[in-house]
Amino acid sequence: MANPFDLTGRRALVTGGATGIGKGIALALADAGADVALTYRSHAPEETIAKIETMGRKAVAVKADFTGMDEPAAGEVVGFAADALGGLDILVNNAGIIHRGDSTDMPFEDWRRVLSVNLDSVWLLSQAAGKRMVGQGSGKIVIVSSVLGSQGGLRVPAYASSKHAVLGLTKALCNEWAGHGVNVNAIAPGYTATDNTQALRDDPERSMALLERIPAGRFAEPHEIAGAAVFLASDAAAYCHGSVVTVDGGWLAR
Repeated sequence: MANPFDLTGRRALVTGGATGIGKGIALALADAGADVALTYRSHAPEETIAKIETMGRKAVAVKADFTGMDEPAAGEVVGFAADALGGLDILVNNAGIIHRGDSTDMPFEDWRRVLSVNLDSVWLLSQAAGKRMVGQGSGKIVIVSSVLGSQGGLRVPAYASSKHAVLGLTKALCNEWAGHGVNVNAIAPGYTATDNTQALRDDPERSMALLERIPAGRFAEPHEIAGAAVFLASDAAAYCHGSVVTVDGGWLAR
């Protein structure tokens, strides 16, 4: 039998693929056989591109700022990936930002900035990719949410709201597109060693409080989230529609 996790010949777009969880996912998809396009904003993509190419896969990168993204910009990003790779089979909506601060003091512009990147761009890119995938009768869309898609967190109201929202979007798109051969699913990572958690990990008291709550007793490494993305992007997940794969070291079970 063919390996259901084999992605040979598939074409993937990973947003925020130059660092953190996105980088881990981009490398894992390439290792499974996919050619990969990635977006980046401030982190140089050359290292990720080089690693993908050493696997014998095609890799391209496009600089994109998802703050205030509109429909034409989303179409350009998706079009770039499809043109460069010769088509598009997989979209991983990973790019995201966080703002920490007391809710009573949070400026509205910071609220909107987080929602713009974490929700609006996910919708616009999913819509642009979904048009192509529905038209071709196949495709995989993976949305990276968070354990805070199920919780409120502390001092991150915009982030938590955005991560709840993309889970609703996952289910809504699944209901429309599953019958067209397009799988839309989500991943809910726990606390992972990335730039977004650097401030927490640098705070001894907050870091200890988090580690005591995680049954695994440690933060995840980005590559440990990537396996879920490979699964959801593969034929092994052919009957997964609207699913949320939690990868959190047991955080939500506590």
